Amino acid sequence: MTPACRLLKQQKISYSLHEYEHDPACSNFGLEAAQKLNLPLAQVFKTLLVTDDKLFYVTILPVSHTLSLKKAAQALGCKKLHMADIKDAERITGYLVGGISPVGQKKRLITLIDASAQQLAVMYVSGGRRGLDIGLTPQDLALVLQARFGDILDEH
Repeated sequence: MTPACRLLKQQKISYSLHEYEHDPACSNFGLEAAQKLNLPLAQVFKTLLVTDDKLFYVTILPVSHTLSLKKAAQALGCKKLHMADIKDAERITGYLVGGISPVGQKKRLITLIDASAQQLAVMYVSGGRRGLDIGLTPQDLALVLQARFGDILDEH
């Protein structure tokens, strides 16, 4: 049981587990999850860490889209953001890249969920290891993370 599953259970938040065989040669973890679990791309979300060099933030967006650092910075009230270094992301979250769950990270970070999630009955995020996704309502995810929704997708 991953820290993500433990936290959801502890908070009495209902979720579903979805396991698949992770291909070590695959580096596009989100798309792999969507394909292997036979889920629409719009429902499968990736977790990305960004930083303004002072603080780290978590962004959660559909796997088929790219994060707009500019929109995320605006939503978070920062001048400028860039992607966190992989080593920092792993150290701060306690998870390996490709299995970084927004839930159950070592430290609670300010979190933004893309607004598109609000239209969904169920969204899927990493369960805390490669080959494991968790399905839950966007409202429950926002609740457990004390996250807010915002428009953070790159339009290109």
